[in-house]
Amino acid sequence: MARREQELDLNGWEHRDGPVRTCVGCRQRDSQQLLVRVVRPSISSPRLQVDARRRLPGRGAWLHPEPQCLQRALSRRAFDRAFRAAVDASDVESWIAQHVPGHHPSRDDRQPESGSEH
Repeated sequence: MARREQELDLNGWEHRDGPVRTCVGCRQRDSQQLLVRVVRPSISSPRLQVDARRRLPGRGAWLHPEPQCLQRALSRRAFDRAFRAAVDASDVESWIAQHVPGHHPSRDDRQPESGSEH
């Protein structure tokens, strides 16, 4: 994903248009317009979904719509920390696969659900 060139002020802060959010995958701060919001719509369900309109209620996490950021977020368990619970990001993976050209998740890309790393 091509990111805009940023201008720095005298204190090293970046000037951006609009709200700035942090990607849970790469931990880079970027304009809200360049990130997608991921929400847990129901406390009774661990399933996450992409909030494309950025209007759903509840706690949200922000992610660059890039496979690399998604994989880093999954491997770091960033969604679990952001939502303070074990969550299921399979719908987010499907959304990235549908909306990012050339990305097709394979079985090797997926994290084991049992919590084991190997």
